[in-house]
Amino acid sequence: MAENNNDRLNSGPASAAFVASGIGCTALGLLTTLAQAFPAVKNSLNWWNPAGPLVGKTGLAVILWIATWVILHLLWKNKPIGISKAFAATLVLILLGLLGTFPLFYEMFPR
Repeated sequence: MAENNNDRLNSGPASAAFVASGIGCTALGLLTTLAQAFPAVKNSLNWWNPAGPLVGKTGLAVILWIATWVILHLLWKNKPIGISKAFAATLVLILLGLLGTFPLFYEMFPR
């Protein structure tokens, strides 16, 4: 069986960037849904009155994205992580995040 050249590539850093971006998107969707479902969460995310809880939602999502990227990069920097699996996981995470930002979804939860 012939060896695949892609198996020897160091795809860890790229995979870390992909997966971290998906986690950041999922965090934004989750925070949006939680802010709509729980007034206490919505109030705690209101870091700046003119923008309301949007600043807290996006701020926490960006913080989680960057932190996850750093951690995964450090863990995977010298490993041949399957880039196609990382990309597939990223697409699923992005779709979950997108779902959480749709009013038809988050309005299903009582306030």
